[in-house]
Amino acid sequence: MDKGVAHFQRGASFTSTLIGLIVVGIFFAVGFKLFSAYWDHATINSIVKTVSQDPDELSKSLRELRRDLDKKLYINQVELPEKDSLQIRLEEGVIYFDLVYEVRVPMFYNVDALVMFEEHYEAVKP
Repeated sequence: MDKGVAHFQRGASFTSTLIGLIVVGIFFAVGFKLFSAYWDHATINSIVKTVSQDPDELSKSLRELRRDLDKKLYINQVELPEKDSLQIRLEEGVIYFDLVYEVRVPMFYNVDALVMFEEHYEAVKP
């Protein structure tokens, strides 16, 4: 070993560690704010999918079907952003469920995130 050459330990500096923590913190904050929008959508999507596969529900009129969906959303404590976010229509014996909406999530100061959801289901009316 050469005594004239100094050996230094190499690793992450304080500055690079701090920058890494800041980046991770920003991603965590963004994910935390967007989580509720995605969680609500998963619940809404599950309810619509279940109703679209239930023959007892599909045998009802569109008005009753819509009323039952609204009740299930209320029970699960989720709400559609607008009443027309979920369109239900009957065409030639097929019921179409169109779930299309967007959610604006405030992020930081005057920056918002816009999350768009679009799901389509169809079921044959028994």
